[in-house]
Order: sequence, then structure tokens, then C-alpha cells
Amino acid sequence: MSPLFLLCVILFAGLEAKAIPYDYSASIECLAQPWKPQYNGGIIQNPELNNGLQGWTAFGGAKIEQGESSGNKYVVAHSRKQPYDSVSQKINLQMGMHYTLSAWIQVTGSNVLVTAIVKTSKGFNLAGAILAESNCWSMLKGGLTADTSEPAELYFESNNTSVDIWIDSVSLQPFTEEEWSSHQVESIDRARKRKVLVKVVNRQGNPLPSVNVSIVQKRLRFPFGSAINQNILNNKAYQNWFTSRFTVATFANEMKWYSTENVQGKENYAVADAMLQFAKQHNIVVRGHNVFWDDPKYQPGWVPSLSPNQLSLAVQKRLQSVVKRYKGQVIHWDVNNENLHFSFFESKLGANFSAKAFSQVHRADPTVAVFLNDYNTLEDNRDTKAAPAQYVRQLRRIRSYPFNKGLTIGIGLESHFTNAPNLPYMRASIDYLAATGSPIWITELDVANQPNQAQYFEQVLREAHSHPKVQGIVLWTAWSPNGQCYRICLVDQNFKNLPGGDVVDKLLREWGRYTQESGITNQNGILEASLFYGDYDVTVTDPSMKNNNVTQHVQVLPTDDQSKNTTTHVIQIPIQGSS
Repeated sequence: MSPLFLLCVILFAGLEAKAIPYDYSASIECLAQPWKPQYNGGIIQNPELNNGLQGWTAFGGAKIEQGESSGNKYVVAHSRKQPYDSVSQKINLQMGMHYTLSAWIQVTGSNVLVTAIVKTSKGFNLAGAILAESNCWSMLKGGLTADTSEPAELYFESNNTSVDIWIDSVSLQPFTEEEWSSHQVESIDRARKRKVLVKVVNRQGNPLPSVNVSIVQKRLRFPFGSAINQNILNNKAYQNWFTSRFTVATFANEMKWYSTENVQGKENYAVADAMLQFAKQHNIVVRGHNVFWDDPKYQPGWVPSLSPNQLSLAVQKRLQSVVKRYKGQVIHWDVNNENLHFSFFESKLGANFSAKAFSQVHRADPTVAVFLNDYNTLEDNRDTKAAPAQYVRQLRRIRSYPFNKGLTIGIGLESHFTNAPNLPYMRASIDYLAATGSPIWITELDVANQPNQAQYFEQVLREAHSHPKVQGIVLWTAWSPNGQCYRICLVDQNFKNLPGGDVVDKLLREWGRYTQESGITNQNGILEASLFYGDYDVTVTDPSMKNNNVTQHVQVLPTDDQSKNTTTHVIQIPIQGSS
């Protein structure tokens, strides 16, 4: 009787981080009492105002005093004449350090934008913003990377000078670059990987030492992709380069209304159909981008001149046409693109246009996630239209529509970076948005052309991938035959990597895309590996036998319950040889 090897793959949940952890917590609720300050306040003196006004001074022409309610103490800035009239604390910055900021804010008004500013000799750095309310506390979370070493001043301001600003539970925690990177590694180990034990035993259950085991990844589970355009349909080199790296695609323009109905009443989905078929053939999933675009500049040429009644009919026809055509064939729908910044349809069809559109898209394609999608929420903290608090406000508006109760709405963050990324602000913003419970995707990531473009591209990709609440990343890097990429090209005209392409390949290797691990089982018949979630071929070879290579397909998957630290997958593999 020929013996049997049992290949036992034991999957352990990620190990606990040993370093001081980054605090990913955030609240989007307005609470009766603020939370305790993160990191016990970090470098902030008297963060809970329990020692009077020690460490805090008036800024500008404001007057400040200590307040108390239900035993909770805080500082109040009143008699404000200028936006910057407020309260401040002097701090010392060290160049290159990453600072994560949190504070709890209340105002004597409703829906008031309050921003946190760090003043240095070089200027004013916006570190975060929140829409504050009266009679409850709202959490502001943000941060900055210091570009100078010097004394600085943290203060809070609002353009609404009629309100008093209350501040409590303030924290400013510095991290070195090494500490910041260690947070990324620790988060990846917890959120993207599992410890795998490959155990080989014989039919009697006895462990088999000195058995060769090789592990080859076939598909990375984390969704990582790029925009594509119609050039991919007839370009084999483009196809090969793309499909060997990515598992997600977004059509740059080919599914948009101005592409599928350039002339009123004459729909043409031929290109989008062909691109979708290409994606299916290569097991690439597609984001539906987009049903509508709220920017008046990007409407079909015939749309702006329509009367409201005509536009309403055209909108209904467009929605039913594109959504039903691709029903169940895309993974997301960007319903009304960039409606934090623009309001073309609302201005003509009413303030509830977006909310209604989300409801109708969901009814037309109920198994596919519907997404908001907008820019500058992560990449430009100066754009207060797109601040995380504004994003959450828009999310709530849409969810409050009667037919949208219980509807899951995804958060699409375009991430078109122009300058050096503010990584603490980026991470804190995702923390805040994650408190909604909505799925979060980076949908159009790129970096503007500049001397440090590839470096910044790598930084934002690392930050996005390492955040435990980011569920997928799509780059805005469709290839053009004339070399005119939107902002960053990954390859040249011969599909040789440019610096951006080198970044992609470097990170894919780190993220396990090309994993090829091998080793020999120990005296207990075990080989240990740390693997990213994905699909693998595991090959077992006993050097003492002939014709002894056996390969089994294994999936390394996350577990919903992290308290269950093991999941065992047992595979029985016959090996020819004498017992």
C-alpha cells in the first residue's frame, strides 16, 4: 500500500504589534462628553484643561476662559472679531517628524467649520478641520509633517466670528519616520497577511521532516489596479503589461455619458463593451465609472441646453441604459462623480438629485456597491469643500433620503496628489471616514509631475495600502500612445518601466504578488511562512522518493474573528513510494 502525505496548512491571524501603536480610532458622532486625549495629549500641555488655563493663551484678539460642564473642563475662546481670534498653545516642532493631531470642538452655533492651524516662521499649516455643533463635542483629527525645526503655535480658527469656540482633549503626538514606517508594517501584518504553517505528515499522522515545500502566489487578494483606455484593445504589449500586474480596472472615459451618447439619442457602447469583455477574459474586475458627473464642464455637448423636463427624461434614460446594460458586471458604481465640488444636476433638477440617483442605481443593480467619488479629501487639506467632515455630511444627506435607509454607500477617494503628501493628515482623514463603517477605496491615485514624483507616488501608495480600512487601490495611469499620460506615466512607448512603473513593481513584490518561497520542514514536519492574502500553489517534494512532486492550490484568506487565531486546511495528497 502506498503511503499518503497529509499537507496541513494552518493559518494564524496576524500577531500583535510590539511597537507603540498608532491610534486609528476616530468618531464622527457629536457626543455629550469628549473622549480622553489620544496618547495622553502627546506634547500638549494640560490637554484636558484640568489645570486651569496652564499652557493655553489667547490668540489674536480673542478672550479665553475655562469652562466646565458636568464635571468636564475645557477652554472657551470668545469676543472674537477675526477668524483667527481663538486659543493657542506654543509647541516645538522637529523637522521631518510626523505629527498626528486630535481635538474635541464645540461652538455656540450649528454646522460651523473650525480648522486647526500650526503657525511657523514659514507660514500657516492647516492640520485638520471639523464641522462643529453646539451642545455636543465633535472630534477633529488631522496632522502634519514638520518642514522646519523651531518653536511653533497651534491654534483653532473659524470664519464665523459670531460663535465662541470650545476646545478640549487636545493631542499632538510626534513620530519619527522610522516609527511611522513601523506602523505601516505592523498594520500590514495585521490587516493584509497571515502566518501560515505548512505541516506534512504521513498516513499514520506522523510528521515528515526534511520534506521540500515551495509556495508560489498565483493571485493577490488585495484589489490593486489602474485606469485603462481603449488603446488596450489592440495593443498586446499594453495588455501583457497590465494583466501581469493588476486585478482591477476603471475605464478612463469609455463608460462616461459623453462617450456613450455623444449625440442625443445615439448610444454607442461598442468600446466599453469590448473593454469589459477584455477584463472578463483576464479575470479583472471593473469599477463602473461613472453614471453621472456633476461638473458642468464634462456633460455631453447637447445636455446643458436642455430644459429641466428634458434633462430629467435624459437623466432617467441614461441611468437605466448604462446601469442595466452592465448590471452585475461591475463591482462598483460611481453614481454622481465629484458632487462635493459641483452641482450641475442639483442646480437644474433639485437638491435631492444625488440622493435619488443613488436610490435608483441601487434599485437597478442591487448587488453592486454604490459610491461617492471625489478629490482633495486626502490630497489637499486646504480644500475645505472636500474635508473629511464635509464628505461625511454628504454621505449622511444621501442616506437620509427616505428610499436610502440602510443603503451602504462606498467612499471613493480619488487621491490626485499635487505636492508633497501630508501623510499624517492622509492617515487621520481615512481614520475619520472609516468611522462611518462604509467601504473605502482609493480610486484614481496619481501624483503631479515634479522632481520627487516617484518618491511621493511610493509614499502615498504605502500609506494607502497599509491603512487597515482601505479595501482597494486604483491608479489613474492609463497609457497613451503619444506619451501624454494624465499626470504620471508608468511605462514608455515600448512598455519599459519608467520610475512610476518601477514603484509599482517594487511594491507588488513587497505585497507578495511574485511570492516564491521554499524551505524544508523541520523535525515536526512544519514549514512556517508569513503570506499576504491570496491564492497559492503549494508543492510538496520528498527527496527520498521518485515521482514525488504534488501541488495543491491553497487560499490564504482573512478571518472575520481575529480572536480565533488558527484556521486549519487539511489536504490529503498521495505520494508514490514504499511505506
